[in-house]
Amino acid sequence: MSAADLHGADLRTLSAALAARQVSSRELVQQCLQRIGQHAALGAFLHVADEAALAAADAADAARAAGDTRPLLGVPLAHKDVFVTRDMPATAASRMLDGYLSPFDATVVARLGAGADGVTGAGMVTLGKTNMDEFAMGSANENSAFGVVRNPWDTAAIPGGSSGGSAAAVAARLVPAATGTDTGGSIRQPAAMCGVTGIKPTYGLCSRYGMIAFASSLDQAGPIAQTAYDCALLLQHMAGFDPRDATSVDRPLPDLVAALDAPLPGASAAKPLAGLRIGLPREYFGDGLATEVGNAVRDALREFERLGATLVDVSLPRTELSIPAYYIIAPAEASSNLSRYDGVRYGHRTAHYRDLAEMYGKSRAEGFGAEVKRRIMIGTYVLSHGYYDAYYLQAQKIRRLIADDFRAAFGQCDLIAGPVSPTVAWNLGDKADPLANYLADIYTLSASLAGLPGMSLPCGFGQADHARRPVGLQLIGPHFAEARLLHAAHQFQQATDWHRRVPAL
Repeated sequence: MSAADLHGADLRTLSAALAARQVSSRELVQQCLQRIGQHAALGAFLHVADEAALAAADAADAARAAGDTRPLLGVPLAHKDVFVTRDMPATAASRMLDGYLSPFDATVVARLGAGADGVTGAGMVTLGKTNMDEFAMGSANENSAFGVVRNPWDTAAIPGGSSGGSAAAVAARLVPAATGTDTGGSIRQPAAMCGVTGIKPTYGLCSRYGMIAFASSLDQAGPIAQTAYDCALLLQHMAGFDPRDATSVDRPLPDLVAALDAPLPGASAAKPLAGLRIGLPREYFGDGLATEVGNAVRDALREFERLGATLVDVSLPRTELSIPAYYIIAPAEASSNLSRYDGVRYGHRTAHYRDLAEMYGKSRAEGFGAEVKRRIMIGTYVLSHGYYDAYYLQAQKIRRLIADDFRAAFGQCDLIAGPVSPTVAWNLGDKADPLANYLADIYTLSASLAGLPGMSLPCGFGQADHARRPVGLQLIGPHFAEARLLHAAHQFQQATDWHRRVPAL
């Protein structure tokens, strides 16, 4: 394969090329490392593991020569810097963890890589760690302690957050795939704004072991790639029970790749989605949705109709309550999780202090950024004596009601569709008010609070001055309906080419 062929090739193509000996893993890795260096100004990577990646590529080539047929063996990828990695830094984009080296790999890293504890990994080659909002707190990737990430479609714009580095790296074709995490939309929103495909699985499907925690009842790992096929291939390896994670769900995982083309009852080649009912929540298409986003999403929904799906009106009446509920629950859990960073055991410790109390205070003040401090203070407040019942407990009750809304809606439909974000990507620095950033999560938070799987797939672009800024369509399914989600997304991508569009860098 030529360099031109390698540029933009998806996982499926690269896997086939490696199996046919048309290209070596070393050649793939060299091509990716070259592009990462050429486009360093995007800020997508925090660490690039040049030598380690080439060594792993050589090992993969040797394994293939010896008869190893693992489909992803030798294919390059990158990991969001929220996953700990044994041989490279893990910072969560925070000064608090600057220079930290983990003694072990996160389960997701191990399963996609060399494996661990007797479990064989997929054999992918890790190129490095991608930039992100500090401790995964943000919707624009402007909160990283090590610099912003720029959207490869329009470098004046944000890439979305908090997995902005991963989404930007895949969109710019610096790497064919990357991992991300989604707490309130942090895979779906950057995937939408960067014009790539990403899926947040059902809470508990992927292990959280080795994921630097933000909000433990919400954080979930997932893949970001070019296509639904690639996401299925990655998720097949990432998912599965992990006894080291108390929130991991022990249940059989279907063959997600086989499900992509598995015919639905009553479907045909011309109507592969016949019989599929897609719910359209009226709350997702009202005031606040930008016209250019609404137009792109409606065009995509008409394509689903042409593929045989039936559109059904549904209601999620407590959608607006997801913002206050999330921004109480998530900061409360963050204040608890981040209390471990005190300058004593690991992480940043201030250079000058008189006593233990001053060491705590100065270490945390120097190590954490403004948004992390804001959420810690909010979380500490709502958990404090006299406010727990009034805020945190009420938010948990609303969370249950939001889950009930979804349960009722799925009585009328098989999947729910709508926009990912109310607008296309905005300009870097435009939303200095944190509340304005919080409002951008209106369509993603409720699925996270309910623990449901959701994904974003490219469906168009903005208009006028935003003509180079992508729009994403969101699909949400019932618990453990990843196969159904991926099937619908794959059929849509077989009929459209939005996911094949590449920014002109």
